[in-house]
Amino acid sequence: MLKHKDHSSKKDNLAITAVALQDHILHDLQLGNLSIADNSKTEVRKKENKAKSLKRDAKAVVDTGLKKPTHSPRVEDPEREYVLDPTPPPLTLAQKLGLIAPPPVPLSSEEWESVKQRSVLHGDSMQPCPICKEEFELHPQVLLSCSHVFHRACLQAFERFTNKKTCPLCRKNQYQTRVIHDGARLFKAKCATRIQACWRGYVVRKWYRSLRQAVPPTDAKLRKKFFKKKFLEISHRILCSYDTNIEELVSEIDHCLAVNRSILQQLDEKCGQELTEEDWEKIQVQAAHREICECSICLTPLSLDVQAALGTSSHPCPHPRATVLLSCAHLFHHTCLQALEEFSVGDRSPFHVCPLCRSCYQKKILEC
Repeated sequence: MLKHKDHSSKKDNLAITAVALQDHILHDLQLGNLSIADNSKTEVRKKENKAKSLKRDAKAVVDTGLKKPTHSPRVEDPEREYVLDPTPPPLTLAQKLGLIAPPPVPLSSEEWESVKQRSVLHGDSMQPCPICKEEFELHPQVLLSCSHVFHRACLQAFERFTNKKTCPLCRKNQYQTRVIHDGARLFKAKCATRIQACWRGYVVRKWYRSLRQAVPPTDAKLRKKFFKKKFLEISHRILCSYDTNIEELVSEIDHCLAVNRSILQQLDEKCGQELTEEDWEKIQVQAAHREICECSICLTPLSLDVQAALGTSSHPCPHPRATVLLSCAHLFHHTCLQALEEFSVGDRSPFHVCPLCRSCYQKKILEC
């Protein structure tokens, strides 16, 4: 009798163990839809339970016509980090009996910080996603309790493909996940650095371009090209700013020609007529009143005979030279006046001017 009871109790324990293990495997592999019962019956029961819950939650609503105050929706912080895993499921029978180890306790905020520090030290957020081998950029990013980092969409696709919850790198079972934004922060900093580099490059290139336009280069060919370009710019600017009126230009040319003709006519009247002896005598008397004793060009005394003739003799001249009298009543040495006329390149006869009064003259050599 005792043997029969022991044998039956062993069978009962074995059956309980088998049922507990089967229940744990179903929950572990997320196969809750599998059941020994008929699928049609389970679906009917689910529909009935759903209809009962809808009837229980239904409430009568009376429309009073009054506007209800609209509450502005809360704006969540896009940089907020949070745990993605739901509350841990209840223990299975196998875990309660001690046949299977219970699931790990949810990590605290301090433990998550230590996990994140390990990930930062490894530089996981700076590397591409291990699953898709692409940068994280602004895509959602998850941190596992084993300190590995993946794209959220990549990890969800991996879980659906393998039908288990194991880390793709270290194969840790039943990991916990937390949404982080380290990859997005690094990507924003990288984009800001690139934008700043582009802007600085643009500023430097603009400064260098303006410098090249203002400062001529040292190379001969480039310098010639630089000044040629500057000359073309200035001439083009002048042409664009100048209002060309043909009739006004032609009238101005006619006026200038008329003025030039009148000046030439006056010069011809003044210098073209030959002076008579009476005119020269009057000029000589005028020169005697001025008491000119020396040449204003070489600053040496004039000839003694000439001074005696003019009545301006003071002391004898050791080296007498020919003296010339101008129509403006000034006296010079003939050689000095000839040298001055040859030196004055811009003046041509009969338009030589007197060195003292700057008037056109006729000259007469006085006899010593």
